[in-house]
Amino acid sequence: MLNFVLCDDNLAFLKSLDKTLNKLILKNNFNAKVGFSSDKVSDVLNYINNNHTDVLFLDINLSNSDNGINIAEKIRSRNKNIYLIFTTGHLEFAFLAFQVKAFDYLPKPITAERLEKTLIRLFDDINSSDNKFIQINNRTYINEKDIYYIQKDGMKLLFKTADNIYETYSSFQKISDKLSNNFIRCHKSYIANISNITHIELNNNTLFFHNNLECFIGQKYKDNLLKAINK
Repeated sequence: MLNFVLCDDNLAFLKSLDKTLNKLILKNNFNAKVGFSSDKVSDVLNYINNNHTDVLFLDINLSNSDNGINIAEKIRSRNKNIYLIFTTGHLEFAFLAFQVKAFDYLPKPITAERLEKTLIRLFDDINSSDNKFIQINNRTYINEKDIYYIQKDGMKLLFKTADNIYETYSSFQKISDKLSNNFIRCHKSYIANISNITHIELNNNTLFFHNNLECFIGQKYKDNLLKAINK
């Protein structure tokens, strides 16, 4: 399920956007939810740093705060996969929005029809061939982007995402050919998705992800991991 976050300093607009999004999600049977909305940038950044976030609706011209472009750059430095959708009444910011690889730019006032077109295009993009799914069993597939790390636990592999742990009887050897280059062996018992790492503490050999999740770095795998991250 995609997790949407909304940030705008206009509370009336924020409530309206939240309500309209939920109606359109229900109407189109999208697998998504509005997980968090706030007029406070600090609360939004704190939420994104600690919770898996797929889509952020962000106002560019935030009063009494840093502007939305700078905020987007901070978020981009930690999360390259998040979809950024800017909202603003100032059309002159449109060019800047795409400098931070925004998915769309919605001029206010935003109609339900315009928002629905953006959502349909968003889900078309997410469901495109660029997204890779890993089969866990006959009924379960996980989007690679949602996996934080894979842990070896005896005869099982545990796939850790923001909300769940999926398990299957398999081995690193069998699964490695199915994974993209974002997945790097970091420990004898862990394979990490380096796209979802929030920060690294080398002094205690630990990788950190959203929701305070963590896995470990083995000395044998350290150099190769750091080379992959730097690349």
